[in-house]
Amino acid sequence: MNRTTVSLIAVAAALAAVTGFASVNAPDGGDDGPKAAKRLPVERTSLLCPEPSTSDLAETSYTAFTPSSGGADSGGGKAELLPAPKVLTDAPQGGKDKAKGTKPFLSQKAPGKPVAAEESGADAPALVGSADGALAPGWAVQQTTTVSAGAGRGVQGANCTAPDTDFWFPGASTAKGRDDYIHLTNPDDSAAVVDVELYGRDGALKADVGKSIQIQPRSSVPVLLSTLTGKPQTNLTMHVVARSGRVAAAVHSSDDKLGGDWLPASTDPTSRLVLPGIPEDATSVRLVAFAPGADDADLKVRLASPTGPITPAGHETLHVKSGMTAAVDLGDVTKGEAGSLLLTPTEKDVPVVAALRVTRGKGDKQETAFIPATAPVGARATAADNRAKGSTLSLVAPGKTARVKVTASPGTEAGDPVTKTYTVKGGTTLSAAPPVPSGLKGSYALTVEPQSGGPVHAARTLELPENGIPMFTIQTLPDDRGTVSVPEAKQDLEVLQK
Repeated sequence: MNRTTVSLIAVAAALAAVTGFASVNAPDGGDDGPKAAKRLPVERTSLLCPEPSTSDLAETSYTAFTPSSGGADSGGGKAELLPAPKVLTDAPQGGKDKAKGTKPFLSQKAPGKPVAAEESGADAPALVGSADGALAPGWAVQQTTTVSAGAGRGVQGANCTAPDTDFWFPGASTAKGRDDYIHLTNPDDSAAVVDVELYGRDGALKADVGKSIQIQPRSSVPVLLSTLTGKPQTNLTMHVVARSGRVAAAVHSSDDKLGGDWLPASTDPTSRLVLPGIPEDATSVRLVAFAPGADDADLKVRLASPTGPITPAGHETLHVKSGMTAAVDLGDVTKGEAGSLLLTPTEKDVPVVAALRVTRGKGDKQETAFIPATAPVGARATAADNRAKGSTLSLVAPGKTARVKVTASPGTEAGDPVTKTYTVKGGTTLSAAPPVPSGLKGSYALTVEPQSGGPVHAARTLELPENGIPMFTIQTLPDDRGTVSVPEAKQDLEVLQK
């Protein structure tokens, strides 16, 4: 018997032993099969904050907060925001400025208590943030900027967002007197390449210079939209797509007469949209919608008021042509009662994106904010920056009645947490002053957690009036994605028999 024959016999014997073990340990007919995936706290979170303002009068506050998450709280970890190098150009291309240093701008050491920091003037950079361990699940950061005079004066609030590869911004503009910048921030160690596409009322706009915009590693690029197209357009939809890498994207809008704010991305295209949190004293509301697919969309327009759904007179439906931006002025649609806009298909389900531009005040005392269509709260959502006065929480249940728990965190300087539970009737919007920590000093965070019933959408309005101008900003509150689905896996030696 030669060595080859001996080796083959040994291999056969080994395989027989393994497969025999697999047969003995194979599951019997009573096995229930694969178990449902568990939801576990995320271990790392990335957030990016855009450059807050180019005004020397800007005053910006940052508030960071991680809700307590039970077992995740004992896992250590850290959360910090680092300055990102700025690309000094209004055009799509440009060189990278010197980094402003690697020292963290803001650090958080433990969940359950917010931390805050401030910046002044036009030199505040974009920030690249990361959190791990116990600080990762639900980590939220908001920047709130006040500009007392000049173009875009008002309150400009933005939730710092996670990087992604695809964003939709209905409600952008290149109209005269308005400057909209798309801020693109790259958190990674390799360059990202991004395309910016614009769609007006007649379809796609030719904007070759919006192709292949390069964002260097861990840096930020602001691009003025009017440099991407020649003819001014009042109502635009912008599509931001990363060819390579990933970015965070947000639109900063500044108007010579109507103030300014941040326009966040709409939720992903879907046939049913909720735009929560229209203030009761809104003097003008403009709806902008876009159908990115091959089919036109016909939408039923309703307002979820405090008492139930209402169809706005003269604006019962909206027709949105494929690939074209549709806009309609709804006027003072709330009629003195806070509400939320519900968009549903009249017949055929066609995915759309949408946003509202909301105006408060009159004459030269007007101020604007934006409300994009937003996903449901899901398990939990957080508004990081709230003050003792001026915060309003809007909760809307587009379907079934829902029960929602709202927790006010400790203050950044002092204060004890407070919890309150609300019942939101189906088809209505509940608008209320949220709970405030007892003994509050500084700012605080609000955490929204649905307890039972149907889906809930939420938004928080922050009012900081100044010189007779009703300065305000609105942030929608989608799910914080603090948990991830992890399937249960186990060893299965039966695969060796197949």
